[in-house]
Amino acid sequence: MTSTRPTLGIGMVGYAFMGAAHSQAWRSAGRFFDLPMEPAMVALAGRSRERTTEAAQRMGWASVETDWKALVDRDDVDLVDICTPGDTHVEIAVAALEAGKHVLCEKPLANTVAEAEQMVAAAERAAERGVRSMVAFNYRRVPAVALARQLVADGRLGEVRHVRAVYLQDWLVDPEAPLAWRLQKDKAGSGALGDIGAHIVDATQFILGDRLSGVSGLMETFVKERPLPESSHGLSGRGGAERGEVTVDDAAVFIGRFGGGALATYEATRFATGRKNALRIEVNGSLGSLAFDFERMNELEFHDGTEDPATGGFRRVLVTEPQHPYVGAWWPAGHGLGYEHSFSHEVVDLVRAIGEGQDPTPSFADGLQVQRVLAAVEESAGRGSGWVPVEG
Repeated sequence: MTSTRPTLGIGMVGYAFMGAAHSQAWRSAGRFFDLPMEPAMVALAGRSRERTTEAAQRMGWASVETDWKALVDRDDVDLVDICTPGDTHVEIAVAALEAGKHVLCEKPLANTVAEAEQMVAAAERAAERGVRSMVAFNYRRVPAVALARQLVADGRLGEVRHVRAVYLQDWLVDPEAPLAWRLQKDKAGSGALGDIGAHIVDATQFILGDRLSGVSGLMETFVKERPLPESSHGLSGRGGAERGEVTVDDAAVFIGRFGGGALATYEATRFATGRKNALRIEVNGSLGSLAFDFERMNELEFHDGTEDPATGGFRRVLVTEPQHPYVGAWWPAGHGLGYEHSFSHEVVDLVRAIGEGQDPTPSFADGLQVQRVLAAVEESAGRGSGWVPVEG
């Protein structure tokens, strides 16, 4: 059956881990959700024609470009999806917005506050012409996290007093793991702080509907040098003679205070041996508490402190009912969703906002605010701790 909806031509830059996740989202969103526009996977851009062509065929893209500028210039591309390392975000995003293309950009928004400010300025100019932009914080779109936001907004927790958030991974525990781009500051901006710490900063601010006003932190790089990748120097990448410097953090811990007064603690590390993708958030308020653990992503723990203590306590809410955020478009109750669905929900919200002529969230300005939190943590850690206010 031919769709009567207008087409939204998508061009994506980058095809690795995030490119695959975003491709899955563009393929599935319009098949499960009622969207005002039909996403069309028009073109995929990457430097190697051979590799990009293979990725395009595997992930469902109609054509390829080996220069992102050519992708931006295409008349059949209405939206540019940026899935590249952080050092390229500002150039691609600004060029796309100035060309009148909507933009979806992976997090963190940029490598520095100054770059993020450039992107926000370009987004604000573009918005005056009806061009939309959004930063891709996908964990907001996990149904249980969205439900947590609803509970806080509805006052079920009362006055929020404490926030605890951790994001634990272990993929760098081996000191002989090769020096990937994520370990180089000029490409990634920061290490665990920006890569995974940005997620828990955004998720907690989203759940509370509030922003961090100040932070104090520590950062550490446990393995200072790593083998250079085989692709660059013909080495095995494990124990080779040539090694390169790790210029980002392996772990970051920090405390913070929200504008509304809540106290917060955060930990982001790639050295939590045995933890693969352990994101956990707990929020305590005057009337109740909630807790989310991504390893059980279809569940939310909720405690209603106003109930009779004889039968009170934390309850397990299975977030698979049709009235829960996003869930009704998928499977019958009890049939859980997965990591990839958060990206589909991201695409759904973006396409709906574009179709309705509204600015989507999180905006580039929201991404800039997270960038300012990260910069404040880094500044504090550089001093050896100390309180640093967060602008805005």
